[in-house]
Amino acid sequence: MPRHDPLYQWTDRVSTHFPDLPRTTAAVLALWAFGLVLAHSCALTAVVVHLAPLLGQACNTVRQRLREFYKPAAAKAGRGRTELQAADCCAPLVRWVTAGWGQRRLALAPDVTNFGDRFHVLACAIAYRGCAVPVAWSVLAGGQKEAWHPHWCALLRRVQQALGAGWEVVVLTDRGLESARLFQAIAALGMHPLMRVKAGGTFRPAGWRRFYRLGAFAAGAGPRFAAAGVAYTSERLPCTLLACRQAGCAEPWLLLTDLGPAAAAPCWYAYRSWIEQGFKVIKSGGWDWESTRLTAPDRAERQWVVLALATLWLIEVGGAAETGPRAETIPPLPKPQAGGAPSKRPYRLFRLGLGLLLAAIVRGQILQGRFVPEEWPQPQPVPEINEHEFCSQLTYP
Repeated sequence: MPRHDPLYQWTDRVSTHFPDLPRTTAAVLALWAFGLVLAHSCALTAVVVHLAPLLGQACNTVRQRLREFYKPAAAKAGRGRTELQAADCCAPLVRWVTAGWGQRRLALAPDVTNFGDRFHVLACAIAYRGCAVPVAWSVLAGGQKEAWHPHWCALLRRVQQALGAGWEVVVLTDRGLESARLFQAIAALGMHPLMRVKAGGTFRPAGWRRFYRLGAFAAGAGPRFAAAGVAYTSERLPCTLLACRQAGCAEPWLLLTDLGPAAAAPCWYAYRSWIEQGFKVIKSGGWDWESTRLTAPDRAERQWVVLALATLWLIEVGGAAETGPRAETIPPLPKPQAGGAPSKRPYRLFRLGLGLLLAAIVRGQILQGRFVPEEWPQPQPVPEINEHEFCSQLTYP
């Protein structure tokens, strides 16, 4: 087999970051991720036809080697065969992403992505510079009734254990995961929920007499509301409500958290949208996972280890290029005026990383990036309002 230095360097790096995996398993994981970058697809055939000429092997040989990666032990030939446990890859992924972070704070986004009626993938991803790296997930069979709460608790606990002490983790959940029980489970792990809720719920600020609909606290554009109190008349959930509505937005942001009114900012919730970009990368915008022919949830769960690693690699390389731009032949564009619209990211990190990696591989090199998180916006003080002032502002049709 011809030696290909970038592949060997990448394999050594993966083996270093996944020290608990057998060397052979780590090598196939690295090979899979390398093939995804070459083929720009996770489809087995596409990866095989790109790797076989590189390795100097027959396509069927490479195909069988890659298939062994996600097969269960019982389906493998020979004695003493083992199978990869996707849960064991959470800690290495988390440590890889967060290594060297000066500010020990991160945004964790749990969400669900569906593959038709075949799979439900419950994923927890670390939000990073406009995208997200999945670090813990559970693949469930579609079309079956199954409680998701235990899976969410297990995934969050897995991330919390991988991070260890000293981290401030803000867990961003959308309205589809609104649940007092999940809120309490997140807080019990030492994480901070920032849970978007529906306007039809109720909230009573501390010291007020009545519960009011959550939507009433952001009835108009402009003023923001932040107060500790109790949400829901049935569960009676102690929490803090952050409410705001921007001009031109059809719906307000109504967020519940366990942080104090002055310790959290509703704009942090914008990081949650980055997991949608992460799912786009895994599907049609990147690895084309919706083309997979896998039907067994356990095999798909192992394939997600490859998807997560390849996504991490490209975002790492793209992020390093974004934080340390090369000298250009023309001056940079002027920054927006104070109070103006923020400048948009000119290139998605995934695309930027893919281009840089392919160029380096052609040159016979391997790129090592780094994760440098962006600064979080600081919470802004919100004027207090009493119940009488609030009621005087309410209008009814």
